[in-house]
Amino acid sequence: MEISGFFTAIIIGLIIGALGRLVVPGKQNIPIWLTLLIGVVAAIVGTLVAGAFGVAETGGVDWIELILQVAFAAIGVVIAAGAYGRRRVR
Repeated sequence: MEISGFFTAIIIGLIIGALGRLVVPGKQNIPIWLTLLIGVVAAIVGTLVAGAFGVAETGGVDWIELILQVAFAAIGVVIAAGAYGRRRVR
């Protein structure tokens, strides 16, 4: 991953975090900053996984990479909502 790809992943990650939160059903009691952080991490991980599978560089929109990023963000939101919710109850 080049440095420009890293910065692009951060910017796209902010959007990916919101999309990941929308994909997860129900209400997630986590702060917005945590959702955005999850999105950034998911975008970077999704880009790395797409690169490992050889689908990171395609002509046009990288739909497979985008789907991977949103999926990782949704998984991250579910994990964070479960952990954050349990932490606040105690």
